[in-house]
Amino acid sequence: MPRLTNIGCLATCANPVGQDDIGLIRDAALVWRDGVVRWTGPAAALPPEYRHEAEWDAAGRFVIPGLVDAHTHLAFGGWRAGEFADRIQGRDYLEIAAAGGGIKSTVRATRALDEDALLDRSRAFLSGMVSLGITTVEAKSGYGLDLETELRLLRVYRRLDEMGPARIVATCLAAHVVPPEWAGDRAGYVRLTTEEILPAVAEEGLADFCDVFVEDSAFSAAEARRICERGSELGLRPKLHVDQLTGGGGAELAASLGAASADHLEYVSEAGIDALAAAGVVGVTLPLASLYLNQAPPPARALIDGGVAVAVASDFNPGTAPSYHLPFAMTLACTRQRMAPAEVLKGATRYAARALGREGEAGSLEPGAAADFAVIDAPDVEHWLYHLRPNACVATVIAGEIRHGGLRGA
Repeated sequence: MPRLTNIGCLATCANPVGQDDIGLIRDAALVWRDGVVRWTGPAAALPPEYRHEAEWDAAGRFVIPGLVDAHTHLAFGGWRAGEFADRIQGRDYLEIAAAGGGIKSTVRATRALDEDALLDRSRAFLSGMVSLGITTVEAKSGYGLDLETELRLLRVYRRLDEMGPARIVATCLAAHVVPPEWAGDRAGYVRLTTEEILPAVAEEGLADFCDVFVEDSAFSAAEARRICERGSELGLRPKLHVDQLTGGGGAELAASLGAASADHLEYVSEAGIDALAAAGVVGVTLPLASLYLNQAPPPARALIDGGVAVAVASDFNPGTAPSYHLPFAMTLACTRQRMAPAEVLKGATRYAARALGREGEAGSLEPGAAADFAVIDAPDVEHWLYHLRPNACVATVIAGEIRHGGLRGA
């Protein structure tokens, strides 16, 4: 039973309420067995039965629960650097999409890759994520938009989860946009999604969630409701991309469907905030996307003050958030969304795990939770998120095993 000692500051994120309550313990210790946390607390209060266990030394650093990235599009083909330049020159997202770029261009590149090629790309990304202290990753399909490729993407995620080291939570996003071959028959593509893709995903047990991009350039609220209700019938809980580019009652829709999360929310309304809070839907903010799109950020302060649990995720994708650097997104959540560092850490750990149905298992360090944690070369959360570095994570531990870096005594 290893124990981590000489922890300068430990954030347990054990309290399920309070955006800024990260359960700080100074001069702390952490004990685990068989990949599960057994005890946390002040080192001086370490129970006698744990004092002779193998000791790992945190060297006075800051220790946090493993980061949970609650919104990524991990497996895809190609990149879209040209669109980055186009947006800088004044073309907006909807204009690029209408010209055949955007998601549709990534669909073409993704369909051209076989499962092993997609797996190799995704594993490389995932390795970089683990090195940053990320231990659980939500991964969406949505760049296939046909039965064969959507299943291929989700099978990649299943293989990644089986291979480890990170934990993968898969989401079926077949309703990302209407693919070009169905442009003249939107209703037909919705039927394909509800009658073929989602049932096949459920039959193979390839995903936990069903997601829909609700936007003028993607799917209407009525279409999203039909897709999500079918997903729910099949055991796939809804998650929704809403209120990103325009306001259209997306948050209210997510609340009415009992969604696990409503993601983006740059244009969420006051009524939407109230609905999310009443329904207990997590609001997932994506600071990298609003940065790359040069948008005003979502109103995180209003969400928090309105009683919504706010998560922070990367939205890693090849077009509008081409980075999996979640700690950078966390710093942006401080500077652009006006969230306090402690609020951001809670949002990238416990509340992110809640958005994935993994609260109590991932995103916190308390007895019974997975022994997933990161050792950060900083004295506390404020210094970590203030002092932006390529990587401040000196060790990542998943299920009690070191998966990145090292610790004295380990």
